Amino acid sequence: MNGLDALLKAEDLSKQFGGVQALKAISFEIPNSSIFALIGPNGAGKSTLLHLLSGTFQPSSGRVQLKGQELVGLEAHKRVKLGIARTFQSIRLFQQLTVLENVMTGFHTHYKVPIWEHLISTQKSKKESQKFKENAFELLEFMGLLGQANKEAHSLSYGQQRMLEVARAMATSPQLLMLDEPAAGLNSIEVEFFLQRLKEMKKKNITTIVVEHNMDLVMNVADHILVIDHGEYLFDGTPSAVQSNPQVVKAYLGEEFI
Repeated sequence: MNGLDALLKAEDLSKQFGGVQALKAISFEIPNSSIFALIGPNGAGKSTLLHLLSGTFQPSSGRVQLKGQELVGLEAHKRVKLGIARTFQSIRLFQQLTVLENVMTGFHTHYKVPIWEHLISTQKSKKESQKFKENAFELLEFMGLLGQANKEAHSLSYGQQRMLEVARAMATSPQLLMLDEPAAGLNSIEVEFFLQRLKEMKKKNITTIVVEHNMDLVMNVADHILVIDHGEYLFDGTPSAVQSNPQVVKAYLGEEFI
């Protein structure tokens, strides 16, 4: 990649925890409107890398830029306003809120009417809330959850809760959407549905980072794959290049990919 169309650039990212090196000198670029997969064995540092990109952690050294703007030092909520959203390995929904209400919480970064007007329900706040409600219904339809809008989140199946998390993240209107093992626990039908949603997100010009152990999904949807192992860079390339790399096969994929 020449970097000219890169949405995000990371240079020599490293992270230590109490003197233990969790991530060492990881560099990569992610082009606009692409699907970028991050793979590696358990404990390789994949989630740590997402934490560094989202602002949950700050790196011990290195740089991260979104469209040329330096992100290091910015808290997570400020990165959301710049267009970075994510989901987590463990589901983090508001379980007692409805499906619709969960998605509505994702629009908080876009409110233009002061919060006090929403509290007393002025005409302007009602108009703004209605607009976001309509947008929320569109996201629920996109993620196959329109019929569940008025159910409480805890009543959904595991797979539906995963889809709801993605819908809520999309409500922030991200330029970069990071998904941490989104297909974990999904059945084959749900995985296929989600794979199609990823392709549609790309058409909507949403750049996606996917951390995933489901190699069938990764190899079928990713434009580019970064492989890390023990916190260090191992290889990066197209799905076909990754599948044929002996180091990757030995460290992670297994003989079935030879």
